[in-house]
Amino acid sequence: MKALKWLEQHFEELICCVCLSIIAVSVFAQVVARYVFQIALHWTEETAAMCMVWAVYMGASLCVRERFHIRIMVAVASLPTSFGRIVIFIADILWAFFCVFMIRVSWDYLVIFWRFPETSPSLGINQFYPQTILVIGYGLMLIRLIQTYFEWWRDGADGLPGMLAEEWEETTKDQEQSL
Repeated sequence: MKALKWLEQHFEELICCVCLSIIAVSVFAQVVARYVFQIALHWTEETAAMCMVWAVYMGASLCVRERFHIRIMVAVASLPTSFGRIVIFIADILWAFFCVFMIRVSWDYLVIFWRFPETSPSLGINQFYPQTILVIGYGLMLIRLIQTYFEWWRDGADGLPGMLAEEWEETTKDQEQSL
């Protein structure tokens, strides 16, 4: 149970770190091979590119979980609380619909890769597997977005969804002092 809790809290970070490590090793191996041994390793570029895509989508999910994504929370927090909530809800609902749309489109994309397998030129692996990150990434973003609202509701629905109580109190205190 403890391991599952840890994995739930650190899944995206774990995948990002593994992918970034693979990228670093691949690029380093290519540099050493070219400049020390005067040979080119064909697999490094493809490996690094696939890992970069996985790291980006896992990083996006991590940003949703931590609410670090592009959003001007200072501007939203400066609005009256009820209006700020409405703005956040509308933005998150639109984002959730976008994630659902992208999951559907990505699923159709994966079905094509499943029906008509294509292998990568250097690694020779079926492209279906690395492309699953599209469904996984948008699915995780949607799950983390929903999870944010469950946690916000469970904690009493104070402030804005995704803002820590301390952040909310600090923002409202700053607003009161500026008046």
